[in-house]
Amino acid sequence: MHTEPVTPEACGMSSARLARITPFLSSYLEHKRIPGYALLLARRGQVVFRSEQGVKDWDTQEAITPDTIYRIYSMTKPITSVALMMLCEEGLIRLEHEVSRYIPCFEHLEVFDGGDAETYRTRKPARPVRVHDLLTHTAGLTYGFMHQHPVDALYRKRGLGQWNARGGTLAEFVEALAELPLLFSPGERWNYSVATDVVGRLVEVVSGMALDSFLEERILSPLGMRDTAFSISDDRLSRLATCYEKPFGGGATRRQDGVQDSSYRGAQSYLSGGGGLLSTVDDYLRFCRMLANGGALDGVRLLSPTTLRLMLRNHLPGNESLEHMGDSLFTETQTRGAGFGLGFSIMLDGVASLSAAGAGTYSWGGMASTYFWVDPVEDLIGIFMTQLMPSGSYPIRPQIQSLAYAAIEE
Repeated sequence: MHTEPVTPEACGMSSARLARITPFLSSYLEHKRIPGYALLLARRGQVVFRSEQGVKDWDTQEAITPDTIYRIYSMTKPITSVALMMLCEEGLIRLEHEVSRYIPCFEHLEVFDGGDAETYRTRKPARPVRVHDLLTHTAGLTYGFMHQHPVDALYRKRGLGQWNARGGTLAEFVEALAELPLLFSPGERWNYSVATDVVGRLVEVVSGMALDSFLEERILSPLGMRDTAFSISDDRLSRLATCYEKPFGGGATRRQDGVQDSSYRGAQSYLSGGGGLLSTVDDYLRFCRMLANGGALDGVRLLSPTTLRLMLRNHLPGNESLEHMGDSLFTETQTRGAGFGLGFSIMLDGVASLSAAGAGTYSWGGMASTYFWVDPVEDLIGIFMTQLMPSGSYPIRPQIQSLAYAAIEE
């Protein structure tokens, strides 16, 4: 069941200014940039605006509905990070521990020291990978789709990006990952990566449960996130939106993952804590409200407020920004004026980022252009869903934020 909005003026926002959003986003539909979208804004604990337009599939022309299901990709990462911090609260794992204490194959990781994907040298890291490094993307891991470094090419050569299609498990993925070199010694830089997939494996090892079972029993079910899962059942299939892709080299937008032939049908062998979940706007609102409420929602507490405050601080050394700490060509947020906490980007400087968002705003997005943010200063939550890869195809995220903040009156 979706949440109906209240009068925006009751929450200090302008109905007239919020009304600008729908026609603005209509231009994306008219120019065939995206097939459809859903946008929800909540302030002071109340939904003040929601809009669904367009279609789930360009061929069938079936309309987007409030309960449409989307591939949220990297918006899975904050959920997995919360799962690990729940285990930290129980004393079962510590942030300063070496990952090899729980995943032995991480004990002998080496750092890339020159060469190419065919012939390369390695050296010992200055220190081992710690749990904290995984949560902050400072472990020295990467993604194969970056096409930025020989180590990225090694990921592609090893087939890490197609692990689920190959029938591999999360445990096997981590074992294969440990055979490849790191980009840099842990803690030296920031690089967007498969680190949260390793976090998912830590959840499995420490809890003794498969990642999907842990998330369902400890987070999704308690929060009432009924449509969030790693796979889609046949009775929900008609609600799934088709995912489209703009080719990197140019050309027409094409279907990336359909409905009847979706890779999300049936049991998933590879449970990606970094990008494997499906969800809806209203489900993800439940998760965001839990965060905004200090770790609890409707009588269900997942985290202590003190733990959440720790997660929402900038954990980059010297309070550095992503712009100065990282050199990744790809991330799900702008790097200027942003730091990184334990699973989220953190707004440090609105002037540097040219954003009206309040200091401490935390956010993340997904590869198919989904996005969320929580602003503790303005008590504002925004959730945007669509299905277009890659996420940097259009500047729709900052545009939505600008329109949302322009509607705040008090």
